[in-house]
Order: sequence, then structure tokens, then C-alpha cells
Amino acid sequence: MRTDAILPADPRVSRVTGRVHTGSIATGDWLDVCHHAELEPERGACALVRGQQVALFRTHDGTVHALSNYDPFSGAYVLSRGIVGTRGDTPTVASPMYKQVFDLRTGRCLDDPEVTVPAYPVRVRDGRVEVALP
Repeated sequence: MRTDAILPADPRVSRVTGRVHTGSIATGDWLDVCHHAELEPERGACALVRGQQVALFRTHDGTVHALSNYDPFSGAYVLSRGIVGTRGDTPTVASPMYKQVFDLRTGRCLDDPEVTVPAYPVRVRDGRVEVALP
């Protein structure tokens, strides 16, 4: 059951960990999602941002990337559960379903360049991860 459709979301609750935080929720087009430390290195996490599933990835160097969580090959919202890695110097995530690999910076599928998933601008400000959605 989708509780976000029934109950209003408390904007102070982290969409990743469920913990309450204080601070601004939106700064212009930038939306506060979670604390940087809540994201485990080389792992993905899914956040519900304005009704969209956003897959967040923190790489070993602390850089955070944001993609749509939707896997266009399987039709499932699973990219946040994928395997984080690299191809050459390109940070990537491999879908947990059929293993297609996506560039974390652009959303382009490295196995089928005709396919992309939305990539969102992301920044870390005062220790908080913020995402800009279109």
C-alpha cells in the first residue's frame, strides 16, 4: 500500500532513512533529500522526491549522483539496487535485473547508447544532499 498517497509526507523526515531532520526543504529548484553521511559509499539508495523515485549513488570519493530509479529494460524501479562500479573512468551502475550498465553522470546506457534514463543535478551543501528535478 502506498502511504504517501494517503497521508501527507512530513517534509522533516529523510526520504532515505526515515529520520527527522531540521533545515530547509527546498532552496530554489534544489530539493533537500538527506544527509550526505546517510548514503553508504558504493551503494545506491532510493528517495521519493516530489513523487518521483530518484536513485542516489555515493561513490568511493564521496561524489553523489542522481538518476531515475526506473530501469527501462525491465520496467521496474530498481536501479538504486544495482551494482555500483566503473568502466574506465566512468562511474556506473549495473541494473540488478538484466545487468545493463548506466553512466551515473549522464544516465546513458553503455550497453545500448540509444537508451538513457534521466540524470538529475545533485549537490552537497552544508552536508545535505540536494537534487534538482525538472
